[in-house]
Amino acid sequence: MTTAGPNELPLRVTGLRTLCEGIREVTLGLAGDGVLPSFAPGSHLAVGWADGERNSYSLTGPMVEPRHYSISVRHDRAGRGGSAWVHSLRVGDDVVASRPRSAFAPVADARHHVLVAGGIGVTPIVSHVRAAVMWQRSFEVVYVHRPGADAHAEDLRALARDRLTILRSGPELLAHMKARLFDVPLGAHLYVCGPEGLIEAVTSAALDAGWHRQRLHAEPFASAAAAGGAPFAARLGRSGALVPVGAETSLLEALLARGIAVPNLCRQGVCGECKLTVRGGGIDHRDTYLTDDERAAGDAMMPCVSRAVGDRVELEL
Repeated sequence: MTTAGPNELPLRVTGLRTLCEGIREVTLGLAGDGVLPSFAPGSHLAVGWADGERNSYSLTGPMVEPRHYSISVRHDRAGRGGSAWVHSLRVGDDVVASRPRSAFAPVADARHHVLVAGGIGVTPIVSHVRAAVMWQRSFEVVYVHRPGADAHAEDLRALARDRLTILRSGPELLAHMKARLFDVPLGAHLYVCGPEGLIEAVTSAALDAGWHRQRLHAEPFASAAAAGGAPFAARLGRSGALVPVGAETSLLEALLARGIAVPNLCRQGVCGECKLTVRGGGIDHRDTYLTDDERAAGDAMMPCVSRAVGDRVELEL
């Protein structure tokens, strides 16, 4: 059986289901049965699939003391191999994953929740809808997908009922949102998950409609930013040591190779686990975790995907 670390969960595949072409649902439970840790809406697991490699997948099942976790994974043939590995799993296989964590949780005191999903970006939205129904919150869901790629559409129909709008194209979505964003209750929050282009279009429409940026929440669903770029060096502030970072190596990989312990999970710039304090130097931010204000401050970076602007960055390490 695969060995789990102190902050990891030893899980076993207990069920498999094809939701639509190219998207597979995997159900995971403890090897000896039992209750799993509860989680917040929008949470994900970082699943280990190779030595040192992890991918983050949103949880779609029940949240409170669940006996199983469910993830839905699209087979990305152009990816690093994690989704192909998930699609090769069989019932009874052992899997090691992080405990659930969320950087996309709902705002508890929002008066209304507008939930927008594009394609496989529906997965974190499903848990938002489950929570809104359970806690009797005011919400609506907009789900855009191409014909035949309707993962979790039936779940949303059962949960949201007449609060669900299903659309088939980007222009259709934009037309709907531009009209709807002017007519939602005061104090509403908008959550959007999907490809970066969809997120940019929806958030731009919301800003044009007068929404405050603080009420807009997004989680991109795309391949991790490429690690590559110009070589640079990281100076460690406490020791003064220089760590060279090659053109095709991430800063995180370079630090780990030097034996410098940096907590990390997703390695895709999403979860925030590897966040480092920056003492000096420009930063090429490629993550989706830091806010615009945090990026502008220039005192933090995600070494799994972000790089230095120039030949050096100084870290609080």
